[in-house]
Amino acid sequence: MLKTVSTRLLSSSWKAATMAVNGYATSSAKPQVLFLDSIKLAKDELESFQQIGNVVPMTSTSRSEFISDLGEKYAGATGIYRHFKASESIQVTGRFDAELVSKLPSSVKFICHNGAGYDQIDIDACTSRGIQVSNVPSAVDDATADTAMFLLIGSLRQFNSALAASRDGTFNSLLPLANDPKGKLLGIIGLGGIGTALAKRARPFGMTIQYHNRRRLPVEKEAELGVKYVPTLDELLETSDVVSLNLPLNANTKHLISDSAFKKMKSSAVLINTARGPVVDEAALVRALQAGEIAGCGLDVYENEPHITPELLAHPQALCLPHVGTVTVETQTEMEAICLRNLAHGLKEGKLAFTVPEQSHLLK
Repeated sequence: MLKTVSTRLLSSSWKAATMAVNGYATSSAKPQVLFLDSIKLAKDELESFQQIGNVVPMTSTSRSEFISDLGEKYAGATGIYRHFKASESIQVTGRFDAELVSKLPSSVKFICHNGAGYDQIDIDACTSRGIQVSNVPSAVDDATADTAMFLLIGSLRQFNSALAASRDGTFNSLLPLANDPKGKLLGIIGLGGIGTALAKRARPFGMTIQYHNRRRLPVEKEAELGVKYVPTLDELLETSDVVSLNLPLNANTKHLISDSAFKKMKSSAVLINTARGPVVDEAALVRALQAGEIAGCGLDVYENEPHITPELLAHPQALCLPHVGTVTVETQTEMEAICLRNLAHGLKEGKLAFTVPEQSHLLK
């Protein structure tokens, strides 16, 4: 639904502005929008956006300089665009914590965050200042679920060890027997958009699926997806052959999976994490792998990105990807476009078309 809504936010008939500064069209008569990161793919949407908004690229090189520039270069900004990747603007600005939010100009009304997870932004601090924040939820579902399915199959089949055998010349002579996904019980923690997309992918592989949410889905939806609700997290951990994490990072979910959780899991089970790294206590995961408390893991996210714990990289039963879940041309293009459309809607209507769930009351 989000994709449909976001598509309607921008008219395809808009034409490009004529002036350009650092590759962006500019006009002093238009409201300013601070772009902490560049638009790399959604060029048509950027061209249309520049008809109503004056894009101001960030030139700051450190957090202290950025805070200083907020009172000078960026003092008139109405909106902010930022990217989720650790290699992008967060290396300059740091987290949008309460301190940084308090330094934003009073003119800032919108922050459009290019990412599904938005733990890098203090939502309460933004809400207290009336700053609307949006993320990009449903556009990431398919690409992230594809990644989770790759990690799931790779972990069960121990393809990480198989790849190592190919490289060291032992071929398959020393490899242990792996496991098929067929007949295994997949436990999904967080059956939202990504979890639902994963469930749909797992069923054709012959897996049965159970899930645990804070709120149970309607029975009709469960029947449609072919999933079973598990009322407690402990039950899901104790009975699942594969545990997949598909939930947001917040104060309640940080280190949700730690020593006690690993001790509840089957020794033959594998853990899949495409959510956020800090949902898992990484040191506890290393201990669980080394002690044989679980059979393996498939990870695309880490507790201290871009750093990956060396013990995980070295462990044959840990299949590690460098946070590439949404790194496809199609998904990244749509993510950029949704942010631009939402910013355009905010500039025209005074409110974003959608916000993060915690701020839904701001749109009423």
